[in-house]
Amino acid sequence: MTSEGTHLDPEDWDDFGRDMHKLMDQRLARMKNARDLPWQPKPDDLADRVSLTRRTIGVGAEQAFARLADDIMPYATGNTHPRFFGWVHGAGLAVSVGAELVAATMNSNCGGRDHGAIEVERAVLDWLLGVSGLPESASAILTTGTSQATILALTAARNKQFGHDVRETGIQALPRVAVYVRRGTHSCIGKALEAMGYGTEAIHVVETDDEMRMDVASLKCAVIEDQAAGRVPLAVIGTAGSVNTGSFDKLNELADFCQDQDIWLHVDAAFGFWTRLADDPWAQLVDGMERVNSIACDFHKWMSIPYDCGACMIYNRTLHLDTFTSRPNYLEQQKEGLGGGDLWFCDYGLELSRGFRALKIWTAIKSIGTQAFAASISDNCKQTALMAELVEASDVLDLSFPVSSNICCFYVAYGKVNEIAAELQLSGDAVFSTTIIKGKASLRAALVNHRTTSEDIRESIRAVEAAVRRQM
Repeated sequence: MTSEGTHLDPEDWDDFGRDMHKLMDQRLARMKNARDLPWQPKPDDLADRVSLTRRTIGVGAEQAFARLADDIMPYATGNTHPRFFGWVHGAGLAVSVGAELVAATMNSNCGGRDHGAIEVERAVLDWLLGVSGLPESASAILTTGTSQATILALTAARNKQFGHDVRETGIQALPRVAVYVRRGTHSCIGKALEAMGYGTEAIHVVETDDEMRMDVASLKCAVIEDQAAGRVPLAVIGTAGSVNTGSFDKLNELADFCQDQDIWLHVDAAFGFWTRLADDPWAQLVDGMERVNSIACDFHKWMSIPYDCGACMIYNRTLHLDTFTSRPNYLEQQKEGLGGGDLWFCDYGLELSRGFRALKIWTAIKSIGTQAFAASISDNCKQTALMAELVEASDVLDLSFPVSSNICCFYVAYGKVNEIAAELQLSGDAVFSTTIIKGKASLRAALVNHRTTSEDIRESIRAVEAAVRRQM
């Protein structure tokens, strides 16, 4: 051994081990007591506590870990709590703590090369594609989330439409395109088109039916209108679980139309994808998913995998590879050794440096099992139906949109919705987010938490009613 040079490992591994065990105990205690730890406002001086100045850095692991436990961990988003219904935030899993520790220890780059982490991601994606029902020719890649996955999917759609040469020549000389979305589609579609150089002007908003699903007759008219104007239909965006209301497009109808018109059909299924695991009637909401060209989904929402983790699935592995593969000299493939391997994920996406996201999914599926996840997802749908029943029975609340799966939106009779939401968050009673339904402000609950019980639903609605009456 040599002491020459500067090294970053602990000077005393035994001391470091004791510090790690203490931190692990604190982490597990937090997860075990998640029911007693709702969101709380961060202290006014937190920025000072966590600032990195010459005076506060280089203090050693013991002090750094103390700050993790005392100054950072308590002020999380709060989505681990069973009455957190805001936005669509997954609840996390205890087994993932172990997976994340192992992933950090291995420190694998999953962009490519021949090592064990690649096989773990392959196994996860094989499982995912099996859930999707896409053909055996399909491929997939893990991403940071649905937003990144959408860029990958629409880039593949562009290359299918205009050919491989577009990777070199770009879009400058190509005709204008149109991407068809329904009202309320997630903003990641617009961001993807901006990143691709098309801009949000490429979006053509299609009318919806009474249940806020994309209206196929209106879609047909929109395509005819664009073709007459010289715009090329690039993709139709189906929605499996809309952001505002949780409604699902009729995917089989969209697939029939897109197949007839030879238009790429992409499905934004950030959380709704996982109804494929649920009992009927919720599983039927995604009938037709197996017929689409691409799917974007998140593991960190309804599957409760720790942030961040999503996936992009594309029906044709060859097209997927041709869209993204790029091997400069320093990435030339070897026949054997670490530089070998038949699967380099940098060939299927934008990132060369990629973390070992697959391990936290693999560990969850391996330890918990698909059936348990399916039961939890079905429970959330049943709990959402219960919430809707309680709202309809209330004299101060009014359902603003029919519940189809795991999102419940409702009006309040008195007071300002934003103030009521803030009051409930600050009190620790429950976290609702807010939205606009039919031009009117609503409280919105998205149930994706495996810790939630029916009693949590009842207590939360009682808390909402009490808050409303205080404002009367």
